[in-house]
Amino acid sequence: MSPNHNNTSPASPESINPSRRTFLKAGVMLTAGAGGGLLLGFSLPATGGPPLRAGVTDELVNVASPQGVFAPNAFIQIGTDGQVTLIMPKVEMGQGVYTAIPMLLAEELEVPLSRVVLAHAPPDEKRFFDPLLGGQLTGGSTSIRYAWDPMRQAGAVARTLLVNTAAARWQVDPSTCKAEDGTVVHAASSRRVGYGDLVADAAKQPVPKEVKLKSPDQFRVIGKPLKRLDGVPKGNGTAIFGIDVMLPDMQYAMIVNCPVFGGKVASVDDSVTKQVPGVKQVVVLDDIVAVVGEHTWAARRGASALKIRWNDGPNGKVSTRDLFNDMKRAAKKQGAVAKSVGNIRDGLDKAASRFNAEYEQPFLAHAPMEPVNCTLHVKADSCEVWTGTQVPTRAVDEVNRATGVPKDKIVLYNHLLGGGFGRRLEADMVYKAAAVAKRVNGPVKVIWSREEDVQHDIYRPCYYDEVVVGLDGKGKPVAWYHKVIGSSILARFAPPLFKDGIDADAVEVVTDLPYAIPTQQIEYIREEPRHIPTGWWRGVGPTRATFVVESLIDELAVRANADPVQYRQSLLGQTPRAKNVLDIAARMANWGSALPKGSGRGVSVLHAFGSFMCMVAEVTVDKANEVAVKRVVCAVDAGMLVNPETVEAQMQGGIIFGITGALWGEITIADGRVQQTNFADYRMLRINETPKIEVHLVKSTEAPGGIGEPGTSAIGAALANAVYAATGKRLRALPLVRQLKTPANKTA
Repeated sequence: MSPNHNNTSPASPESINPSRRTFLKAGVMLTAGAGGGLLLGFSLPATGGPPLRAGVTDELVNVASPQGVFAPNAFIQIGTDGQVTLIMPKVEMGQGVYTAIPMLLAEELEVPLSRVVLAHAPPDEKRFFDPLLGGQLTGGSTSIRYAWDPMRQAGAVARTLLVNTAAARWQVDPSTCKAEDGTVVHAASSRRVGYGDLVADAAKQPVPKEVKLKSPDQFRVIGKPLKRLDGVPKGNGTAIFGIDVMLPDMQYAMIVNCPVFGGKVASVDDSVTKQVPGVKQVVVLDDIVAVVGEHTWAARRGASALKIRWNDGPNGKVSTRDLFNDMKRAAKKQGAVAKSVGNIRDGLDKAASRFNAEYEQPFLAHAPMEPVNCTLHVKADSCEVWTGTQVPTRAVDEVNRATGVPKDKIVLYNHLLGGGFGRRLEADMVYKAAAVAKRVNGPVKVIWSREEDVQHDIYRPCYYDEVVVGLDGKGKPVAWYHKVIGSSILARFAPPLFKDGIDADAVEVVTDLPYAIPTQQIEYIREEPRHIPTGWWRGVGPTRATFVVESLIDELAVRANADPVQYRQSLLGQTPRAKNVLDIAARMANWGSALPKGSGRGVSVLHAFGSFMCMVAEVTVDKANEVAVKRVVCAVDAGMLVNPETVEAQMQGGIIFGITGALWGEITIADGRVQQTNFADYRMLRINETPKIEVHLVKSTEAPGGIGEPGTSAIGAALANAVYAATGKRLRALPLVRQLKTPANKTA
């Protein structure tokens, strides 16, 4: 989600040598916890930025990082009963971090995962700061990259400290002792002591001078396939999501938003609503109306009975085509230069030929399975909040803004998320819920219907790309001039990261092409879509950019009368990891073998989030121009893998999510309003339509890359290229099925 997706570092050295001073600077702290336990805090130091004081509890030392920013991101407490409590710095929304991050700790701490208890982190920007994302939030496929070094280091420090404590108690050399299964063992004397019996004394010990991290060949937990720890409670219904919260005397509210973003309520006739059994209250605000009832059904029926007259404002006649026309006009301007290698004018002038292409991509909604919701109890001088959010500190900020309750009097209880995909990186629903709850006596659960969420999302932006490629005599690219036109999410979400007129997320992938092209110029032109709010969507910049780059590379291969795989191989000499996944995927997919008429294969290569990936998709297109995806082969090099089973599952889920978006996904605007309402017209891939998905994981000793989003990012171009192979129709706009059915592209 940040412009640092591809910032990777080498795998950690096997040993580190921290003095107490440098150890604290690195972000690990040891102290006696409440009740005599051992408490550890750790962080991933940020680079640059102003110094920040570390957020502390009563037990923790206040230290600052010499690198500019330091704050302990998470805390581990080992109790006198030997139980390890890990306060999770990241939220669980299906990506498996509530299994993978504890695995990192358990590996070095030498405890069974059954002894590790997880707790959601409270909102605390300083204690749980993620330098990869610039705050306390979960997104951008950063969770494992964020936790890889500090979590293992914290476990190793605790393990070494506990071993040293036991050795001192037994008056033996620490090297004759070892940690295993939550105990310290001295084999020569057959003595064994549990961690819980050591923690009080361990907290008084000096920090060990050297902490040795395991080498990959010593891993017993990391790299081993493990079933999700949250799988059973989610399967049997005992897991608690935000929408599951139940409080005594709780009421329920349904939101009705103005159908045009930026519009206002003109008048409300709620006479029929108030006659609905169970309806207790109608709350009218500037741009929303909420109906409060004894139960959800009463609130929903009451909301349906409202007669609201809206003032649409200046955007009541805006259409999708208006917004694309805005971007096309903007494309005539010089953009902010995001990357320049060589002289693009000379490169294009000296090329043997040129090729121009334009691409359009629509707005996309998130449509998480758990409806948008937030439960609050606003009191005179305090507030409690129950929800599932990717941005807990921003959620608190929005409650404060809506209610006026001081932030230190707001308590937020975060929960499991029933899907995020970027939707819950926003806190608009929390603000609106808080504004309603402020006017309700007692706790209230505010729920959005599916229709309200689809029509009032914070959408993945629409984009327009113009690309001019200079080709040599063999049809290989020697100059690449690319303009990206669209909304800047960073300018709104993280203004300090929007620098020199460039949204680094919007141009990601385009500014880091894996292909050897000697002359490049990448420009960004910010063009906001008038009144439509835009935000992160699973895969963020790489999702939109990979479709453009890989579709164009494929088209260039065809123009050069070259096989698309071989053409790419010839351009990937400087990126061996990308070439390797391409070779694997092509081989596993039987690239080049014959397919029936109306079927085709397409390929796509991705380097993003610190990972390398190749997809080969196989599709059939029938006479009605419906696309069926039959098979997807994926090869992924994501560095060292913590839990291969989760990686495979994430690839499968990301591919399915990406197929949905590429084939059918679009949000359209008419008369200022979003036209789609629910899954009937915002189409999802069904189980019976899901292709056979084969995931091939590359063994690697490189540092971990991100995995939650690359699958979604890579599949769209592979599908578009497969459709071309099946039909001869080159589609430069999404969604593919609608494009196929336009008169100019119909195959029947």
